[in-house]
Amino acid sequence: MIEARDTAVPLAAACVALNVSRASLYRSRTSAPPSLQRECPRNARRISDEERQEILDTLHLPEFADQPPHEVYATLLGRGVHLASIRTMYRILAEVGENKERRNQRAPHVHAIPRLSATSPNQVWTWDITKLATSSKGVFLMAYVIIDLFSRFVVGWMVATKECKHLAAQLFADTIARHGIEPGLKIHADRGSAMRSDTLAHLLDSLGASRSFSRPRVSNDNAFSEAHFKTLKYQPDYPGRFTGVLHARAWLAPFFEWHNNDHHHTGLALFTPADLFFDRVADVAVIRQAALDLAYRDHPSRFPNGPPRVRMPPAVVHINPINTEAVALAEPEPTTAPTSIAT
Repeated sequence: MIEARDTAVPLAAACVALNVSRASLYRSRTSAPPSLQRECPRNARRISDEERQEILDTLHLPEFADQPPHEVYATLLGRGVHLASIRTMYRILAEVGENKERRNQRAPHVHAIPRLSATSPNQVWTWDITKLATSSKGVFLMAYVIIDLFSRFVVGWMVATKECKHLAAQLFADTIARHGIEPGLKIHADRGSAMRSDTLAHLLDSLGASRSFSRPRVSNDNAFSEAHFKTLKYQPDYPGRFTGVLHARAWLAPFFEWHNNDHHHTGLALFTPADLFFDRVADVAVIRQAALDLAYRDHPSRFPNGPPRVRMPPAVVHINPINTEAVALAEPEPTTAPTSIAT
């Protein structure tokens, strides 16, 4: 049809109108007629259908049914028989859909992403165990530390010579009783043996506390405890190695006292964990705002953005928020400090 078109119609326009590929048209012009085309010669290395069936029957023998092709190949070769290469055996098995894993395999387990939020102290606790090196090579002490998620306040800790579910249960029993925690507390941890033990689970269930676990090999799911351990071990006076349990307790006791009451936490707008845990933020903010007001009154040129306001700690603390932007929109605006009466 295209060949019979009017010569005034361009070939390209005719191909577009008839939806015909110009490349196919050119190829049809240059190709020889079917009567003159030669049949492509058969690949000399290609195995015949009979040989293919023989290989498949051999792989299906009871002797080889549970063996991979390289075992079958080596066994047959040791008997003076060569049917095909290992790659050919795999290819034939793939053609009939028999190259998959035939042994029983554990199905992949999908672990849920832990998502926790705290708007006040004693809603969520996160805990972990870290090793403390000793002066004896290969010997470590275990430091159990429980942190309140909202305030980062260390609510309980202990040092032991080993990781033990009974010691963990005793620590939680004492800590919950000391702080008078009501049912509803959520406790987050990684997937260590002590954390997932039935002993601790029964205790927490009896106290009305629920558990949450990090995903395997995902340290960010328990980032608050991990960050706390870095703060601990990066202290200038950290011994590096302890002589024993008494030495470790003697160093950790003042450290936790400093961390709770004197450490101005960057994640808490430079308030201390105790300020949030004991609800002293408003009182401290008044003092800070008064200092800023005084500084602005004396040197307003040093504050190009106008009168400074005290930064306040976050109203909500999350572990794995669902959507950072959505959470930011849903959260209330950061509360500013009360206006100081200083002039």
